Amino acid sequence: MKQESGRSLIEIIGVLAIGALITAGAFGLYNTIRNNQKRTVAAHALEQIAQNTKILMGARGDYHDVCVEYLVQAGALDDDCAPIGGSNWSITSSADGSAFSINLTGLSHSECEYLLSIPHKWAARVLANGYEANDACFSSDTNQVSFIIE
Repeated sequence: MKQESGRSLIEIIGVLAIGALITAGAFGLYNTIRNNQKRTVAAHALEQIAQNTKILMGARGDYHDVCVEYLVQAGALDDDCAPIGGSNWSITSSADGSAFSINLTGLSHSECEYLLSIPHKWAARVLANGYEANDACFSSDTNQVSFIIE
């Protein structure tokens, strides 16, 4: 009788299945690392925006008429792109001009939770969808987070 060497079809399918699981796990890990890096960069960018706005507008004594377009023209911001989330974001002053807020809109649930979970020494308060609660994030991609800087 002739002995055949080689692998059976079941063994080949098993090897391919293990390879597929490892590949899927690697893609998942890559996406997690990329999202964490993007969020860390965005948190740092928000702090820089707050500091640059304080320096630029603090010399005037109040924050009236502060907006993204003004900060871009004055050189305090490189461009008008949002640091994270949707492209519709704003910087507004309080009614009396003694404070301002950085408002990010169109955030996902995970982005909203992340921004609420990290410490913000540069912001007096952080509001999610108008509330100061940590569980105020919606499950959809319509969250708004506001950083109040005084």
